[in-house]
Amino acid sequence: MTAIDDYALLSDCRTAALVSRDGSIDWLCLPRYDSPSIFGALLGDEEHGSWQLRPVDEAALVSRRYDDGTFTLVTRWETADGVAEVEELLVMSPDGDPRRTDLVRRIRGVSGGVEFAQRLRMRFDYARAVPWVRQRRQTGAPELVAIAGPDAVVLRGAALEAADHLHSGTVAVREGELVDLSLTWFPSSDEAPAALDIDAAIGRTSEWWRGWSDRIDAPDVHRAQVRRSLLVLRALTHRDTGGIVAAATTSLPEEFGGSRNWDYRFVWLRDAALTLEAFIAHGFLGIAEHWRQWLLRAIAGDPAQMQIVYGIAGERDLWERELASLPGYEGAAPVRVGNAAAEQYQADVIGEVLVALDVARRAGLEESEFSWPLQRALLARVGDRIDEPDCGIWEIRGAPRMFTHSRAMIWAALDRGIRAVNEHGLDGPVEEWERLRERMRAEIDAQGVAPGGWFRQNYDDDEVDASLLMLPSVGYCPPDDPRMIATVERIEQTLMRDGLVHRYRTSSGVDGLPGDEHPFIACSFWLVEQYAATGRAGDAIALMDRACALANDLGLLSEEYDVTARRHAGNTPQALSHLALVRAADAVGGAETRRG
Repeated sequence: MTAIDDYALLSDCRTAALVSRDGSIDWLCLPRYDSPSIFGALLGDEEHGSWQLRPVDEAALVSRRYDDGTFTLVTRWETADGVAEVEELLVMSPDGDPRRTDLVRRIRGVSGGVEFAQRLRMRFDYARAVPWVRQRRQTGAPELVAIAGPDAVVLRGAALEAADHLHSGTVAVREGELVDLSLTWFPSSDEAPAALDIDAAIGRTSEWWRGWSDRIDAPDVHRAQVRRSLLVLRALTHRDTGGIVAAATTSLPEEFGGSRNWDYRFVWLRDAALTLEAFIAHGFLGIAEHWRQWLLRAIAGDPAQMQIVYGIAGERDLWERELASLPGYEGAAPVRVGNAAAEQYQADVIGEVLVALDVARRAGLEESEFSWPLQRALLARVGDRIDEPDCGIWEIRGAPRMFTHSRAMIWAALDRGIRAVNEHGLDGPVEEWERLRERMRAEIDAQGVAPGGWFRQNYDDDEVDASLLMLPSVGYCPPDDPRMIATVERIEQTLMRDGLVHRYRTSSGVDGLPGDEHPFIACSFWLVEQYAATGRAGDAIALMDRACALANDLGLLSEEYDVTARRHAGNTPQALSHLALVRAADAVGGAETRRG
């Protein structure tokens, strides 16, 4: 089984493909991130769909990189007979046509001669549908058309032979030669789209990504990884709707062989709001406006019906179900699509949204006709549910609790409403919000602190939680508050394993799930922020280096990290991990500037 960290990401900001170091596309959902897969070997094996392209020489040496500032993957193969490179990308269409998606694999001969083998297995609808496939030989060049239900693809560029639902063939290149392969998705009710101009498609896609990445203002601290992390966040942002998905995959396990497998291909308000803050901090205010429009459409006319997670276009029905057609990564079952968290109450979410919109407002984003009324309605919703326990930031599937982080985010939501009135001249019942804000502070100070002096995870026990590291960042307390210092000490004592931070102790039973999990990558970056803010520069730099070293050779981070097997775990690439890296780098850079 290919390690999770051996995968590269391709993206056209509508969907994503995962390409293994061995040259196999093992995950591709068309035409959106959350569409059913056509290649699903990531959650099974070759029989569940893949497209492999690699030299016939099994001893070939491989290295890879992204073309700078893009998501064009360049894989270099060195064989006994020659050297060749494969350039792979999801194409940015010139007119934004949503009725086609193009994936290009260009083979370039560098020296000598290299023979490549193709192995193509198409399995539509999460490997539940074997397509009807036909060769089109009258076109003058090899074309393979596959259709299943509403979806169709056409593969162009090299002849393939069929045997037992496998299409295979070979293609050779010598120095200076090019062979272009392309796969194009289109609705099965349409005619197959015209063949791409591959040169123009590659140039256009590179220009689009570089036009975006050249605007990144990154700090000197881990500059390359900050740039790549911001690129990942852009790759997970749907270019039509503005929805920001949490990850490109579903059901990659938090515990190998276990059942903690979730679908992250949706738009969590929390994760998206935190992503916006990272974008805004680096000059991308336009993305905030695009997402705010998405938010208005998703929540629509009644904030009382607000969900904490939506589909990419704001869909509400994220019915969680299990798929028998995919056995799971290394057998980790069940494989899930949809996410039942859409039905949960998570009290922190409105706080994250209002904090992000406050950051956007301070950065110069003007309120629209509907944006402030929406925020006022969200604050009214905070007041309506202020006494309810919730499922918390970690979406526990046990009994709802009064989570201290959630209560602090309610405080933050009210605080940002008050700021909007007092500092920006907007209208609202500021006296009522002030009353509720002070009530929340009194409650947290009385019930959210353990006898040992640290902020506790929830009001029912004295466990600690890594989410509490976020309290200073939203202004609830200063980083050097004695309770925060005690919280950090407690996290170091109980949640750190091999120098990395867990979310919480699963052995407490708070999440209502069987099994365990690995250190959560974002939490280590949150601790970097806290170290940097309290003068622990050496600890901040050491942990920053340690956490950044978890990225794969292309700068990608998953959700968690298995410190024993030294490999990524959970869905990938994970927006929360990458935005936390960006924030931590900014914090370390800011601390160094202050010292300097």
